[in-house]
Amino acid sequence: MTHTASPSFARALGPLLLLALTMAVGFTTMGSFGVVQESAKIELGLSDSALGMIQGLGAAVPLVLFSIPIGVLVDRYNRVRLMILLGSVWTIGTLLTAFAPNIPVLVAARMLAGLGTTGALTCALSLCADLCAPEQRGRAMLIVNLGKALGVAAAFALSGWLFGLFVAHLMPDWFRELAPWRSTHVALAMLSFVLLLPLLALREPGRHEVESRPDAPFGVVARELWSRRSFLGPLFAGQIAVVMADAAAGVWVAPVLSRTYGLQPQAFGGWIGALIFGAGIVGAVLGGASADLGHKSRMRGGILIGAVIAAGLGVPAALFPVMPGVTSLAVMLGLLILSGAVTGLVISVTLTVLLPNELRGLSIGAFIAIAGLIGYGLAPWLVTLVSAILGGEQHLASALALVGVTVSTLSFFAFLLAMKRAPIRAITEPLR
Repeated sequence: MTHTASPSFARALGPLLLLALTMAVGFTTMGSFGVVQESAKIELGLSDSALGMIQGLGAAVPLVLFSIPIGVLVDRYNRVRLMILLGSVWTIGTLLTAFAPNIPVLVAARMLAGLGTTGALTCALSLCADLCAPEQRGRAMLIVNLGKALGVAAAFALSGWLFGLFVAHLMPDWFRELAPWRSTHVALAMLSFVLLLPLLALREPGRHEVESRPDAPFGVVARELWSRRSFLGPLFAGQIAVVMADAAAGVWVAPVLSRTYGLQPQAFGGWIGALIFGAGIVGAVLGGASADLGHKSRMRGGILIGAVIAAGLGVPAALFPVMPGVTSLAVMLGLLILSGAVTGLVISVTLTVLLPNELRGLSIGAFIAIAGLIGYGLAPWLVTLVSAILGGEQHLASALALVGVTVSTLSFFAFLLAMKRAPIRAITEPLR
């Protein structure tokens, strides 16, 4: 195990804020289409199944194909340059969304947006771990996850606001030739290009906690990862189940609000964005605090205690689509988002504390690939399947609740098992 000196948290704060800004931009563009999808559905004559494919397949395929290769690159090459490249990918995908004439092009555009954002998240988490000491990583991950939360919130708030401006013809004339949902994505692509420019000033930090050389054969690295399978298996299963609940909610909450409660994007985009950001902040703070405190405790797997509690709260929160009113829906949706923010941050810290440096990018990439296939790819389609079994598209809300409760329950028990099997000593003890 080799170590290099970690910078102070104060010195790392600037780069961490820049990483947070970058992830905010990426997740804004990644989630933007879900907010205005009802408008795209009308223009292109799409069904719910087609929307589920665009959102699910568009996110899943690039994650499955590229997340592990990107993870390997993150472990071996300059991560800042990778982030700049991936930021360009999601910007191109956002612009292509605006001009997509049919379903195949729209799927390809959403694939680029998903690939760029999730690949950059792997880079950001790896960089974050090397910008500070292990006992400070909960706080560091908190900052980056606040950027992610801001991006998810802005996907609703900013996209809904822009959509309303274009509907009301309050933007420049050169936008008026496009439908409002298309103009929204042109504006977001332009904003993304501008906000990615500060990333050029970021410098690559030194790597910490390295067991093998960065250029070690892939077989050596894969064996290191496989030796920890009894711990990583349930850990991944729990977080993938959380991703399924969050992905299904993110894709279908806007149609539920439009069909069941009669609201349009400009009416709910702002408050959902504020709800997502607020719950994301609280969840990230709680997740970071629980991870740091749990890591210092003598309890085996104590670093995961926050994830176990949050997963348990996510079970009743998944009933948000069948609440009797908009207010109760918002409360339960906020609790679900908070639970997902807690588990996401705890798992990020866990991977950077309990795994050596050369495994972090690969493990995060493997998780994103599996989560992309099962979480983003399966969850939206599964909701439409359950809806069809229940009787058709009018049962969307009930199907969403049923899927959410089921996968949230699975995540709770999986995290309990991962906690039981966690390494006793951080980083240096593989489990067999």
